[in-house]
Amino acid sequence: MSKWPKQVTIKEVGPRDGLQNEKTAISTEDKIAWINRLSKTGLAYIEITSFVHPKWIPQLADAMEVATRIERAPGVTYAALVPNQKGLEKALAAEVDEVAVFMSASETHNRKNINKSIEETFSVLEEVVKTAKQAGKTVRGYVSTAFGCPYEGNVSIEQVIRVSERLFTMGIDELSLGDTIGVATPKQVLELLEAVLQCFPKEKLAMHFHDTRGTALANILVSLEMGITTFDSSLGGLGGCPYAPGASGNVATDDLVYMLHGMDIATGIDVERLTAAALFIQDTIGRPLSSRYLQTIAR
Repeated sequence: MSKWPKQVTIKEVGPRDGLQNEKTAISTEDKIAWINRLSKTGLAYIEITSFVHPKWIPQLADAMEVATRIERAPGVTYAALVPNQKGLEKALAAEVDEVAVFMSASETHNRKNINKSIEETFSVLEEVVKTAKQAGKTVRGYVSTAFGCPYEGNVSIEQVIRVSERLFTMGIDELSLGDTIGVATPKQVLELLEAVLQCFPKEKLAMHFHDTRGTALANILVSLEMGITTFDSSLGGLGGCPYAPGASGNVATDDLVYMLHGMDIATGIDVERLTAAALFIQDTIGRPLSSRYLQTIAR
């Protein structure tokens, strides 16, 4: 227990990673209303959208409108995902606080997701990171399929480290390691972090778990014990990856907050307001969400 931190940072990715895979169209007004609710929960970080081409992610075609019309709360970082220089230009025009770049540790998933090889992706992202930093933005890097690929299966730790090193060399401020298809187990998380923490400081790492097989919270517990204090999550357990067949939602923010608060680990999040925001998006989508916490609430 002495290994557990006193405080954890939760980065809410629901408005981007959560909504991008929804089949039901969510109106721009509802997205804005939801983000405004999230801004009042005590969350310090919200990934609000993605400036990718609408052809690839139709659900986020209104990225500019969402980013420019939300009510920004003091102390909250509003981030957006960008795939290339064109997406970055839009993100900068929308005055997002942080830019997130992304790529995969596995070659096949990278080609499916980005339509480029890993090596080709490096040169694109290098320019994006450089320009974003020149504009005074912090930059976050995502490495998807760090624990397994839907097309290739196992992904080696050496490959994860190789891709991560290139991103840090570009100048990213933080690296988020993603279990995109939710295959990771606590043993695998332990083994990866033991290797990764020999290369990079824990303060610059975040973990991004999907709960496809119900192991996300167990994996977070191991990560906590390894000194990681930043985690991505999606309210209600929304999410999935359009280019990862079978992947279910991210670990639910409300489930994660319940566990952390029960362990006397502070998050700065108001549970009542978080729950209200979860119920709002659940009603908006029109189906029960997967979070266990929401399922305990009598309506």
